Amino acid sequence: MPRRLLIRAWSGVRAGQGRPLALLLAVALALLLARGGDGPLPALRLALFDTYQVQLPRQRLSGPVHIINIDEASLSEFGQWPWPRTVFRALLARIAEQRPLAIGLDILMPEPDNTSPEALAARLPDGRLRDELARLPSHDALLAEQMRRAPIVLGTAGFMHAEAGTSDALRVWPMRVHGATGGALPVMRFPQAMSSLPMLQAAARGQGLLSANLEKGIVRRAPLVGAVGDTLVPSLSMELLRVATGAPALEIEADAEGVRSVSVGDLRVPTLPDGAVWVNFSAPAMDRYISALDVMRGRVDPAALQDKIVIVAMTGLGLSDYKTNARGDLLPGVDTHAQMIESFFDGAFLRRPQWMRWAEVAAFAACGLLTIWLLPRQRLRVGVPMALLLGAALFATGAVLFTRAGLLFDAAGVALAYVAICLSLLTSMLAAAVRDRKLSERALQAARETAARTAGELNAARRIQMASLPRAASAFPGERRFELDALLEPAREVGGDLYDFFMLDQDRVFFMVGDVSGKGLPASLFMVVAKALSRSIALRGQADMGVIMNDANRELVRENPEMLFVTSVAGILDASSGEVFLCNAGHDAPRRITADGRVELLRAADGPPLCVMDDFEYPVQHYQLHAGESLCLTTDGISEAMNAAGELYGNERLNGLLAGVASTAPAAVVQAVRDDVRRHVDGAEASDDLTLLVLRWNGAA
Repeated sequence: MPRRLLIRAWSGVRAGQGRPLALLLAVALALLLARGGDGPLPALRLALFDTYQVQLPRQRLSGPVHIINIDEASLSEFGQWPWPRTVFRALLARIAEQRPLAIGLDILMPEPDNTSPEALAARLPDGRLRDELARLPSHDALLAEQMRRAPIVLGTAGFMHAEAGTSDALRVWPMRVHGATGGALPVMRFPQAMSSLPMLQAAARGQGLLSANLEKGIVRRAPLVGAVGDTLVPSLSMELLRVATGAPALEIEADAEGVRSVSVGDLRVPTLPDGAVWVNFSAPAMDRYISALDVMRGRVDPAALQDKIVIVAMTGLGLSDYKTNARGDLLPGVDTHAQMIESFFDGAFLRRPQWMRWAEVAAFAACGLLTIWLLPRQRLRVGVPMALLLGAALFATGAVLFTRAGLLFDAAGVALAYVAICLSLLTSMLAAAVRDRKLSERALQAARETAARTAGELNAARRIQMASLPRAASAFPGERRFELDALLEPAREVGGDLYDFFMLDQDRVFFMVGDVSGKGLPASLFMVVAKALSRSIALRGQADMGVIMNDANRELVRENPEMLFVTSVAGILDASSGEVFLCNAGHDAPRRITADGRVELLRAADGPPLCVMDDFEYPVQHYQLHAGESLCLTTDGISEAMNAAGELYGNERLNGLLAGVASTAPAAVVQAVRDDVRRHVDGAEASDDLTLLVLRWNGAA
């Protein structure tokens, strides 16, 4: 890991990201210690691998295997199973005529044929007929004779407990183990096995295990080698390949972890430590199946089975052991052996090597560290899609590895662990944000308490404030295009609200309402400074409202030793057209009162209060008033006016009142609001200044 990344990771621990990093280490360790299919979430992993098989099935490049199925049609023609061994012998003879490379029997014949002459003779009384039947060759002997003339591989089934017909002794062909002894291999072991008659085993050229690994009833993996007692037994598929290629023995490569591969001839198949492989299934291929009836009746192409591997199996209703494979296809168990052989011919192995755990841990660590480093530095609308893209990339990587290299990459487990890291990181970020917010609130509260310590300063601030305010009645003599009235009632113990209005020229009127932060004498004096600077800047002849607000902000920052700030709404009304240009610096949105009594809340603040950022460029809001419409600017002293019961006056009550007096003059509107607030407060002590400005445009003269 690069040194810079380590330093940033340590910085994340110190900045409150220690929990995500600790979780990252814990989950990475859990992924590393997980072995094979026994990971922390095996069901999720297997579901993902099944999805790969469903969405990306193996494409069949060759067809080396045919299944001769004893189906319903065959049973209807030759009778129910078990058939007399002479009938089965005739079927094997028909198959052998086409010279297949190997013939596997997915059929167990552990008992003698009860239709054989000696079996019939045993049930007859002494006499000539019994003696003649006893001299006839047995059906089992005839079948064994036919088997000697063909490359037959018998199947055997493993049992965990002794049952009727089972034994711990088998006739198997030797396997060469390199790197470990057979008894030390962690392969699938069975104490007992059920096989065909010893006479038939002696006639066969090989014998293979039929059993497969079932995981909750689903076939995903199948062993290439198992054991009955201490005897290693190859799978039916590998034994068929050995007989088909003429190899003298199977080669097993093993190490301390277990089996690494099973080889026959020049074919080497990598395995899991228990000697099993993940089966790479194709979509169901019914052309792989040939009815035994068609073989017996000669309705099969004479070259159909030549140089092929043939497996004889029962698929008739009630006889076949149907199993669900990883794709969800319900097929006879013999189909798994056929698909394994086919995938070996095509070189389409599925592998999950030991180093894959390290690859998954590395992928998880890379995604986790990248997210821990990047997410706190991004906005959520950028960080969340980024995390989702990383998760999608994991699944895309798994699909590509499956398709191109046959590698099983557990993207589901890695993605789930990655989700845990993301959730932990988001929780830590939220906790840090809440902590910072509380610290900010405490700092603001402390500033307010400090500002209110000296009550005597408030009276001087109040007098300065009131003396500097213009009077609406005398400010615009003879003006008929608009009307304006304003009110400021300082609270008994607080100060800092302001309003102002004056003509910029013969058509434009400037107006503003503001609220200075803090309380006491500093706030009152700063209000006077803010008002005077704003008036001075506006009267310089600047035509743009944004320029006025931006210049006022820069001037106030320079003249602000107490680091106060002002929320303010300021605007210019063109009395000749009714156009209004507003700038809102962190203040409550103004209200428009239409001529028909509707109250509309204008756009909220576009920027921070004045004196917060010295280089912020405030945008200008543009509105068009119609004749008879008014603007109402307030401070929060009105909406937050509180009665003795702690009930606020509220915006809804203010809006209702303004709608009822929309048609009256601004002076009447101001008086109505003042009276209604007093009725609500009902003598309770005021907690903030009450400031209101109403501007009505009557239309161009």
